[in-house]
Amino acid sequence: MSGAEPAADGRLRCPWGLSTEDYLAYHDTEWGRPVHGDDALFERLCLEAFQSGLSWLTILRRREGFRAAFAGFRISAVAEFTDADKERLLADAGIIRNRAKIDATLANAKVLVGWDQGELDALIWSHAPDPATRPAPRGLGDVPAVTPESTALAKDLKKRSIRFVGPTTAYALMQACGLVDDHLADCVARGGGR
Repeated sequence: MSGAEPAADGRLRCPWGLSTEDYLAYHDTEWGRPVHGDDALFERLCLEAFQSGLSWLTILRRREGFRAAFAGFRISAVAEFTDADKERLLADAGIIRNRAKIDATLANAKVLVGWDQGELDALIWSHAPDPATRPAPRGLGDVPAVTPESTALAKDLKKRSIRFVGPTTAYALMQACGLVDDHLADCVARGGGR
């Protein structure tokens, strides 16, 4: 059970955040911090789907390429993408060129553009567990990959025709967007880095 470890500055952090400068910055400033807004959550949902089967570092280092390729992940813009856009995406070396994941992103935007403003945000955040019921993880072995809440979130999204999101991807989304705080108990970033 690997607990928090000191970084170069001597402050304790989750061990996964120490392997590269990219991870350290992401760990300290983004991961586990609350994210709201339909477009912002659409971006995270898409990036978590693209990450499936890959290292998050691969996605993190290509995030700006993804943002450029997918019109900043504005749902209304991506919903207008055509077959020509799909071919452009499949040829774009700045992103992960996985046809199934690209198809899911475009299909999801076409579904979400019909939702009311704030509906995606409300749906995702409705699955946030009560923090009082979740003790701070002491080590990486205490951090689950799937929870009842992530399973329910994935089911709700699939029921509404959102593709490429299973319970594990849903839980990664919940971690990344601050629905849960899985920074280790001794990590300086726990609780938003306060």
